[in-house]
Amino acid sequence: MNVVDRNSAVTHYFTTMASALSGLEQFFGQSDRRFGETGPPTLHLLPYLDRLRNSFTSWQNRIGFTGQFKIAQAESGFPIFQNVLELENDRAGAASRLSTIPDVGKLRTEMVDFILRQKEFPTALQQQIAERLYLEQVQAGEIFSPFVLPTTVAVSVNPQSRRPSYLVSWAAFDGVSTLPMIYLATIEDSSENVTKVLVTEDGRLNEEVEIPLPVGGLLNPELARTFDDFCARNSAYSLTPATIATNMDRDFPTLHPKSVRRVVLGPLYSTGLTQNSGRVTEILDRVRKPEKAWVMTWTVQEVFSKREQPAVKGFFSSTPASQEFHIETHDLEAARMGVSTYEKHALVPHDAYQALYAANEVKAIFGNFKVHVISGNQIVSEV
Repeated sequence: MNVVDRNSAVTHYFTTMASALSGLEQFFGQSDRRFGETGPPTLHLLPYLDRLRNSFTSWQNRIGFTGQFKIAQAESGFPIFQNVLELENDRAGAASRLSTIPDVGKLRTEMVDFILRQKEFPTALQQQIAERLYLEQVQAGEIFSPFVLPTTVAVSVNPQSRRPSYLVSWAAFDGVSTLPMIYLATIEDSSENVTKVLVTEDGRLNEEVEIPLPVGGLLNPELARTFDDFCARNSAYSLTPATIATNMDRDFPTLHPKSVRRVVLGPLYSTGLTQNSGRVTEILDRVRKPEKAWVMTWTVQEVFSKREQPAVKGFFSSTPASQEFHIETHDLEAARMGVSTYEKHALVPHDAYQALYAANEVKAIFGNFKVHVISGNQIVSEV
């Protein structure tokens, strides 16, 4: 691939990903959209989409001075894990490196002087500007790190158990599957310290306690750091949601996970960029506008507790309460995923959907996916 072709492919990739992320924001950002009929609002995913957008802006600036960037063309369509690690490492050293690079205004003045004197383009100065912009973006913007620490995004009280109930989110970029994943867990807390503060005598949330949501970490300060460590160790794609929920239930006697959801973003299919499905790519090649020739997929997995075994207290030993998680064994795919339920989704620009429809391939390609067609500011679901 020559330099012109390579630059064109790079621009095409970032334009496509920006369009796909914008579509996901439009889909998840609808105020009345929830996970399932009674699940949490999908709005809780937006901060993580912002992180992804910041990461892609940073990667695009980074190419300006390194010239290196790879995506998992045959798998997820997302950047390889090395790019995610480099972003995280550069963020840690951004302040130190920025102190050695002049500000952008000074560098641009030097560029003009160089062009006037040398009659050549100052490549080295242009690369310094790109590096400066990259480091400023990485330092200022929240990026999608290999692991994004938990945040408590909602608090309520279960009127039956009279326990505080937290909705906690966190995220991870899986290095093996090269897929970004967002977790949403509903967790009841029977710890005396928080119950005393958050629950009134009649079993309601104490409105006199101000909780400035979202709160960084688990709301229970005594368990917050341990919970961070747990999530860091238990967020790999290779672990099923049932395994994660069971481990949480076992490791924290006073935390009772009632539901663990995992939203796996990707794969992305795009003409001229990915090789993850020959037939899809072949049809997308027929779309006249390359920026409309993509399909973004995602999977929502959930495991929920069907019942709780109450705690047993004895003179010589005690057993904490434990959850019985439902695995849908009648669905082979659900059993393989280790989930109670799952949904597969595909977001498709209208032009791409028309090409797939014209080829009579919609049913064959999407199968059990819920298809959402985006056209301008409109999204039509279940086409």
